[in-house]
Amino acid sequence: FFYANKVDGCILLKDTFFTDYIRLGKLCASPSHILSSKSNSLQINLFSCHLLRGSCFYKIYFLYFADWYLIEQEAYKVSLASSLFFAGLLIGNITFGPLSDKLGRKPVYISGLFFDVLFGYVTALAPNYGVFAVSRFFVGIVNGGMALVSFVLTQEYVGKSFWSFTGSLTNLTFAVGIAVYALLGYCVREWRHLALVSNTPGVIFLLLSFMLPESPRWLYSQGKTAEAEDVMQYIALGNGKERLNLKLKPSAGTSRKDESPPGILNLVKHPVLRWRTIVLMYIWYVCSLVYYGLTLNAGELGGNLYLNVALYGLVEVPAFPLCMFFIEKSGRRKTMMCFLIFAGFACMFTMFLPKNSGKYVVPTLLALCGKMMVSAAFNIVYIYTSELYPTVLRNAGLGVCSMSCRFGGILAPFVPSMKSLSPSVPLVVFGISGLSAGFLTLLLPETLNKPIAESIEDLQSPKYRVLINEKAEYFFLLYSIFLPLSYKEVNFSHYHL
Repeated sequence: FFYANKVDGCILLKDTFFTDYIRLGKLCASPSHILSSKSNSLQINLFSCHLLRGSCFYKIYFLYFADWYLIEQEAYKVSLASSLFFAGLLIGNITFGPLSDKLGRKPVYISGLFFDVLFGYVTALAPNYGVFAVSRFFVGIVNGGMALVSFVLTQEYVGKSFWSFTGSLTNLTFAVGIAVYALLGYCVREWRHLALVSNTPGVIFLLLSFMLPESPRWLYSQGKTAEAEDVMQYIALGNGKERLNLKLKPSAGTSRKDESPPGILNLVKHPVLRWRTIVLMYIWYVCSLVYYGLTLNAGELGGNLYLNVALYGLVEVPAFPLCMFFIEKSGRRKTMMCFLIFAGFACMFTMFLPKNSGKYVVPTLLALCGKMMVSAAFNIVYIYTSELYPTVLRNAGLGVCSMSCRFGGILAPFVPSMKSLSPSVPLVVFGISGLSAGFLTLLLPETLNKPIAESIEDLQSPKYRVLINEKAEYFFLLYSIFLPLSYKEVNFSHYHL
């Protein structure tokens, strides 16, 4: 970036990708001076030095924070913008799911993508901090909700046998996006230009999205069998098939026009869905905490920040073929449990490494291994969750689980700061979290080669009881944690995970 007089100290970088402080390593600069470098269209301001544990720390910001002089009494606005974005994600996750269950996948998805692009450009062109913060809040709402709806829509276009492939492919684009964004951040240093460049592909995808049909599964679950047949014929013709002689039989549980569709409260009312939701919410929370925590910890690796970010994205790529292989061979539950436990052990092993050895290869490899494992688990939990909920509540269930996921994302930036207690503490926290979520996965039923429920009533049908875990003692163990009932008071024929 630039050079200056040498002092002992560390730099905290405010990166546009992470929205939170990332330790970069050591940089030489003179305290209490404001330095500026305009090379590669990058301007950096160094503000007053703060003493912490005998080391000198500086706050370094990209241009958009220098534009509004967010220092001293105004410094809290930096974190406030990040908090508003995550608050928006929470709202979007909880609202877009039920909306798409009622109004349809396609209209909610297209509306979300339109406003995501719109507020993205407002962010890039924000004349002041107030407009910037508000636009980030709305970007969080529409981005968090639209991402979930698009995932469900992709899954419901294909048969269940392809869900592992389409789910993995969808999540793979996220990993590739991290690496591509690191490259963009390296090439385009001025934040407004970077925001405009990264937001522009959304316009192209918005125009292409109008060509998409509605989800045939959603149409079928709403009793619109004729429309569902038309969509399936359209998909068949697109695949080069001849026109099918297709006639769908109405499902007994499909919603009639004079009935309101199931709401989000059914996730709490229905015993089967209630306990599944509790366990899944914790697993999603841990996946998010470990995933984003390790990503934010990229700055601790030393070396080039952009390379580290790219590595943390590219290391996820091998996780997806591994997922696709094992979830079809060993099932969703066992595979997700193993990946979470392996991620936990990879992080836990750092506490046994010698301190102050001066070598970063082993902890870096363990961190990257943990990131790959938790990325695989994160990929599976999307697919697994969509199979555990009936079609009429699939988006609502994913929305609630993703909401708990955002709490993990909010807490993740604070875990790396625990390194002041001990260098191994952050990874130990991630390790314990991964192990606990891995063992809790045993409480969920397997869904491999099992039918997918279309309505809540389907969960009561004998053919869907294969979704119930064969060992009801698991349920009793979880049930006894929350309610002090004796074993005889629990009727296992009605209450299952």
